Amino acid sequence: MDWQQILIENWPVKLVSAILILAAWIDGRQLRVPNWITFPMVFAGLIYSTATGGWTGLGDSTVGMLVGLACLLPLYAVGGMGAGDVKLMAGIGAWLGAAVTWHAFCVSVVIGALMAIVMAIVDGRFKQHYANFTMIFLEWTNIRDPRKLSAIAAERKPTMTLLPYGIPICIGSIGYFLYAGMI
Repeated sequence: MDWQQILIENWPVKLVSAILILAAWIDGRQLRVPNWITFPMVFAGLIYSTATGGWTGLGDSTVGMLVGLACLLPLYAVGGMGAGDVKLMAGIGAWLGAAVTWHAFCVSVVIGALMAIVMAIVDGRFKQHYANFTMIFLEWTNIRDPRKLSAIAAERKPTMTLLPYGIPICIGSIGYFLYAGMI
């Protein structure tokens, strides 16, 4: 098999993977995933799916995008996640559909949890991070108002060690793509 064949075969997954790598790199450096990556990713996925699958393709792409949004939107609503990360998952959904997005999200959650644990250990303040985690968990289970949770998170944010979640999204998604034989 020649290089052109390798690049062309299942190219949407490879394109999404390349975008995820770029987004993770930027997120790792700037703690944000910029709109100039996420919006074109979402719109191009919707357009591609419509061009290749008609109305059914658009419907599948839209459902995938909504699944991507739904995965991280609750965390964003309470201040625990950046909007760029949410839109990045929506972009995966727009290109690759709901099932792939859901599975990529599940793997990304595991990767994110492992990264958070490693960051807390390397930081040397594991007990403090665990206490923060416990406090946040108790707030989420006791405070039902997302606006209040978001305000609390905004106050706490300057004192927290932040996880650039574009990195676990990238690693988890590409890991799932490899596991599923998509690339």
